[in-house]
Amino acid sequence: MKSEKRKVIVTGGAGFIGSTLVRRLALEGVDVHVIDNLWRGKVDNLRGADGSFVIDIDHQFHLADLTDYSKCLEFIRDAYVIYHLADVVGGVHFSFSHEPFIFRQNVLINTNVLAASILNKIPNYIYVGTACSFPKHLQMSEGINILKEDQTYPADPESAYGWSKLMGEYEAELAAKSGTINVGLLRFHNVYGPGVAFNPSTSQVIPALILRAIKYPEEPFVVWGTGNQYRDFVFIDDAIDALVLVLQQGMNRGLIQIGSTKATTLKVLAQLIVRQTGKSIKIEFDPKKPQGDKGRVALCDKAREVLGWEPKTELEVGIERTYRWIQTEIKK
Repeated sequence: MKSEKRKVIVTGGAGFIGSTLVRRLALEGVDVHVIDNLWRGKVDNLRGADGSFVIDIDHQFHLADLTDYSKCLEFIRDAYVIYHLADVVGGVHFSFSHEPFIFRQNVLINTNVLAASILNKIPNYIYVGTACSFPKHLQMSEGINILKEDQTYPADPESAYGWSKLMGEYEAELAAKSGTINVGLLRFHNVYGPGVAFNPSTSQVIPALILRAIKYPEEPFVVWGTGNQYRDFVFIDDAIDALVLVLQQGMNRGLIQIGSTKATTLKVLAQLIVRQTGKSIKIEFDPKKPQGDKGRVALCDKAREVLGWEPKTELEVGIERTYRWIQTEIKK
């Protein structure tokens, strides 16, 4: 695409995935605008390697709460594509402790953003969902659960977060079927990497464990659950590649999931993180703490066939880069 002549909007663009996408697009000369309420995101995430902002903060950053439809109508306009990444999300404890709040916020955000995009005649809408939207029985059975896009229904996500994100997918699919807007649908597995939020109250498993490892022995290194639960961890750069490719080749092609295609237990993950520290760390497991699903892994045949996408970053390499980034941020 000749993106330098086309305005792109990224909701949640000051967050982890959003800001990484914004930096990529800005470096390519794209006129990229950000809408974010800074609930989890930070304006400083929009700085490049030299410390300067990659966009004009005064004109291309818009502080707005997308649960307010009037704000959506005000800021979602005159663009070629909207990347809708904004949502309310957190780690296992936060997700299951705030389910009514998460569900309501995400449903409002999703329906407002899509409605404003259609009303203001945005031609292309890209929605990013989550592997948490797969039915819970497919993620709770024994063995390695390899999931395909067509296993979404009958719907039965485990969490309100998974339900809320699934509702966003469903509404986007309805819009695509009606022909009112072109739709690209990606469903991400566990994305991690430099830039990830590591606040203990809302962070997800990789940043949470890295932070505990850095703080050890002042704080114990505890893994929630047995450690036998597993996830499909996909590195941020690979996820951004998919976001770029879906606009080029994946519009109106249905749901496409993005993951590493590899199952990693939290026990193995903890060992990889400990290896980065150079410390002798005692890994403890607390089966009384919530551990979420037993596990899920993406089958990425559709991503390969439609987008020409492949995961490139090995977990050990990604963990090293993420660990060093968090370590540096803590020292600032």
